[in-house]
Amino acid sequence: MESKLQLLRKHVRTFPDFPKPGIQFRDICPILKSPPALTAAIDLFEEQVRTIHPQVDLIVGLDARGFLFGPLLAQRLGIGFVPVRKRGKLPGTTVTAAYDLEYGKAELEIQEDAVSPAQKIVLIDDLLATGGGHFCS
Repeated sequence: MESKLQLLRKHVRTFPDFPKPGIQFRDICPILKSPPALTAAIDLFEEQVRTIHPQVDLIVGLDARGFLFGPLLAQRLGIGFVPVRKRGKLPGTTVTAAYDLEYGKAELEIQEDAVSPAQKIVLIDDLLATGGGHFCS
């Protein structure tokens, strides 16, 4: 596990003051360009989900980077993937949530029928612009 984490750390670049002063943006593009690093990322996500949430029904991925890791993880686990998108990007009836960012405001939507009340989900994103890891259920 530690060697996989080290590989990922080597493939994350930091851009200070992006998109505004005081933000330390963590760029994951090098992970996506490296098959071993991308495999390590999905391995680590899979290990966490199987250990902590063995009964998960769906992976829910946040727009847009959750779309990069979420479907790969869902396929590995043999379960479905549900996208949560920026407002106005999904067809049909949706549910909207507004939230504040350090550098603005945003709204996300999910299709109303995407997750049933009894289903257990894992919500996945990548790294936040502040550098904090984001992986929760």
